[in-house]
Order: sequence, then structure tokens, then C-alpha cells
Amino acid sequence: MAKQLLVLASVSGLLAVVLGAFAAHGLKGRVDAAMLSAFQTGVQYQFYHTLALILVALLLLRFPESGMFLWAGIAFVVGILLFSGSLYALALGGPRWLGPVTPLGGVSFMVGWICLFVASWRMPTSPI
Repeated sequence: MAKQLLVLASVSGLLAVVLGAFAAHGLKGRVDAAMLSAFQTGVQYQFYHTLALILVALLLLRFPESGMFLWAGIAFVVGILLFSGSLYALALGGPRWLGPVTPLGGVSFMVGWICLFVASWRMPTSPI
């Protein structure tokens, strides 16, 4: 599963760069400042959690038996899709019912960080 998470992280990182450039060059002047800011927030959180996903994938390579590292990775992917995805859609004029989806993505991020904490706490003390 570590390989799949690394592949997802690389695609997510690429998309974050593309979407960040799109926001900076393609959306400026086309959407209001609040929506541009929301889009940029989505890009930032996607980048942060893409890096977290890489960390989790590398930890899974070292500790493949850790289900909590796997759950952390899954939660980060779900968070990116729900949090960042809903912000992108809303900024581009998507339906307003997507608004409540954004906090669900935030909860997924928090679950991911909790799983990472638990997995790290349980990790053997031997050097990595």
C-alpha cells in the first residue's frame, strides 16, 4: 500500500502545483477575492497533506504491519478530496451544498493526524 500512497502523493503534488498556478494566473480577476482566497486555501492544505502522505508512505515502507499508518494515509487522501476538492468546486461556482463537505474534509485531516500520532506512539523505539 505504500507504493499506492506514494503514487497518490505524487499526483496530488502535481495537481497542487497546477491548481496553484491556475489560481494565480487563471482565476485572478475572474472570481472575487473571497473565492480566490478559498481556492488558495485548498491548494495550501493539499500541499501540506501531500507532504504528510509522503511521510506516511515512507513510514509504511519501514513499518508495513502498522494499520494506523495506513489509516492515516487513507484519511489524508479523503481529506484532500473533500476539503480541497470542495473549496475548488465552490470557488469555481459549484453548488452551495458543497459548503458542508469542507468541514468533513477537515475532520478527515484531523483523523489522519490522530492516526499518525497513535501509530508513532506504538512504534518501536529502534532507530528508523
